[in-house]
Amino acid sequence: MSAGRQEALRGIELAPFGRRFFAFAFDFLFVSFCLFPFLIPDAVNRMDETGVFAIKVDPFHGWAILSLPLYFGLWTYFRKGRTLGKELTGIRVVSLTHEELGFWHCIERSLGYGASILEGGFGFFQFFLHPNRQTVHDRIAETIVVRDRKKAAEPPAEEESTPGPKEQNEEDKK
Repeated sequence: MSAGRQEALRGIELAPFGRRFFAFAFDFLFVSFCLFPFLIPDAVNRMDETGVFAIKVDPFHGWAILSLPLYFGLWTYFRKGRTLGKELTGIRVVSLTHEELGFWHCIERSLGYGASILEGGFGFFQFFLHPNRQTVHDRIAETIVVRDRKKAAEPPAEEESTPGPKEQNEEDKK
């Protein structure tokens, strides 16, 4: 991390685990809800064969295996570090190396979720061990997750007063 970027990130509040957990859970449920209509035709076919209407959810085959990385990668990129869950919980992803998240940062981070899961979920709990509260997917993409302070909450910057039309006319009279 460059000294300039390090200085720019100094003092930013890191996102707590609870917010990150609920953001991920919301996003996962959102993607699952969006995939549900695609699972119905298979369930209807299975009902014709077995007589039982059962939706088979297999997260490691078909649309499901692509949907999560696409959702997390594209939404994080196009919404400047925020997925729907992150927006709801008031957090966002920022790069440790660049001012803005690049497309590859976002895709790399979303694929890194797989690395966090492959370790039996321990990759997520490394949040508690790392000084910057980074999980495995954060370290892979060189990102951190921070509290997203709204611009409106910041005090307005003082503007230099420029003389208005009346003030200019009075100065010209002198």
